Amino acid sequence: MLKLAALAVFVLASLLDVSQVRAAGEQVVIGTIEDLSGVYADTGGQGSVEASAMAIADFGGTVLGKKIVLLSVDHQNKPDIGASKFREWADQQSLNVLLAGSNTGVSIAMAKVAAAKKVPFFAVGAGGASLTGADCTPYTVHYVYDTTALGNGTASAIVKEGGKTWFFVTADYAFGTQLQDAAARVVLANGGKVLGAVRAPLGTTDYSSFLLQAQASHAQVLGLANAGTDFINSLKAADEFGITKTMRPAALLTFVTDIHSLTLQTAQGLYLTTSWYWDLNDETRAFAKRFFAKMKKQPTMAHAGYYSATLQYLNAVKAVGSTAPDLVMAQLKKTKINDVFTKNGYIRADGLMVHTMYVMQVKTPAESKYPWDYYKVVKVMSGEEADGSQADPACVLVKK
Repeated sequence: MLKLAALAVFVLASLLDVSQVRAAGEQVVIGTIEDLSGVYADTGGQGSVEASAMAIADFGGTVLGKKIVLLSVDHQNKPDIGASKFREWADQQSLNVLLAGSNTGVSIAMAKVAAAKKVPFFAVGAGGASLTGADCTPYTVHYVYDTTALGNGTASAIVKEGGKTWFFVTADYAFGTQLQDAAARVVLANGGKVLGAVRAPLGTTDYSSFLLQAQASHAQVLGLANAGTDFINSLKAADEFGITKTMRPAALLTFVTDIHSLTLQTAQGLYLTTSWYWDLNDETRAFAKRFFAKMKKQPTMAHAGYYSATLQYLNAVKAVGSTAPDLVMAQLKKTKINDVFTKNGYIRADGLMVHTMYVMQVKTPAESKYPWDYYKVVKVMSGEEADGSQADPACVLVKK
């Protein structure tokens, strides 16, 4: 009887597996693994999931006669959770593509899964340039911004205005380290000096000890190599302690939602680098109006990037008539990207999506004329200026 029972369980499991495969064959599965509850939840979070859903709806909800299904989960800023959920979806849900949000450490872990499972992976909200360098894979596309472009934008602008000596307060994981290194390279290349740095754990709420070290360095510039709530908390503390009166803060990665939280009174005058702004033109404003109606806030560059990446993937699937990963990746790498996010973007051999970047300055309260009117354009950088004209030689995909 035990043998018969075991055989029955095996047959049932087999039938379920066949059912899952059949169901998967009738749909195209898009996954989003995001920070839905942590320090990056406002800059990406549920807004990123909604942006992907908007793209699927705009595409028509089906591709190749198959329904498009959207999955989402919170990675909680933990690489093991992100990687295990990616692997689970690939094995059990027949995942066709993954879009992932903020946190470079999580994205590096997921890139390894993408390579092993041969599932296209769009790193949308993560910043670490190593994703198209030492951590590149044939299935990774780094989409919205990276630490190289952020350093070449913000740090370069501040150094050229006289900010020659820097002290960094840095998020203590891969993203913060890579962002600090990128900015420091720019500072040193332009004749400046780095007087010191201190690392703050992700999710720090009390920045007093870190900021006192920065103040004691007598550096001209306070380089904030962090993002999301960490950036907001560190800049608020610097302003409350009066440090911003003697040190110029450098926002090495910030989003329009951060400025909204800080208010223009606190954030005015900041330089920042972004790949997208809701108020750039009529096309971006039209998208923002739709997004705002759903989320009650203006979209960030990450949200616009999610929308764009979802559409570009679906367009590639339609063009090749298949979800076969190698065919789709080849199509993505030979197609120019022209949509609400960017014009004439393209995916380099190392997986970097090269596109225009903007150096912005935050307006004063007097300059702002309507809600969320926060930025003025200081400089427009071509993708090649932002990230260099050559792919990263550390990437194994780059011909030596």
